Amino acid sequence: MKRSLRSLTQVLFLTFFVLLMVLGRPQLWMAVFLAGMVLAFFAGRLYCGYLCPINTLMEPVTWLKRKLKIKDRKLPKFFEHPAVRILAVLFFLVAFGVTMITGKRLPVLPLLVAIGVGLTLFFPEALWHRYLCPYGLFLSIPSRKAKKRVFVTADKCINCTKCARVCPSRAIIREEKHQVLPAECLVCGDCIRSCPTQAITFI
Repeated sequence: MKRSLRSLTQVLFLTFFVLLMVLGRPQLWMAVFLAGMVLAFFAGRLYCGYLCPINTLMEPVTWLKRKLKIKDRKLPKFFEHPAVRILAVLFFLVAFGVTMITGKRLPVLPLLVAIGVGLTLFFPEALWHRYLCPYGLFLSIPSRKAKKRVFVTADKCINCTKCARVCPSRAIIREEKHQVLPAECLVCGDCIRSCPTQAITFI
């Protein structure tokens, strides 16, 4: 997973997203998301790691915070409750339903972008990726059984925890030998690039 290829893909799809917003055709982005849903059955949440404009804008915020040595606030425990995810999805479905029924163009996508990026100013990216993003919840369902996924080879893992520290969605379980949760993994490749023993692969 080359970082340059991923960055180029992110920029291209972010440009396409902005163009759709300017043209007043945000509904066309749903075609991209639906393609991501289909792709999730085969390769997990590639949409999140490569195509999502929210994630693309969140990453430079995180990078800047690290450069300025700004510490994230601790995630409140209540965000881990399943009800939080359910409420996030219900909000999305209600807004989408209102748009479909009334024909009014609610700024759902721009609002989600603003919320995701805004939260990243104060909290770790995992707050959005794991608990609040409605797209992430939908994508996590087929990703659980994806044919290709990020995998840690136990024999090569030295338990240095570098992969867990760089994972933006906290999808890596710190055990004696680390494991990657396919439903939460963004397939961004950060863990693969950080591993000193090349124990992590996308297979």
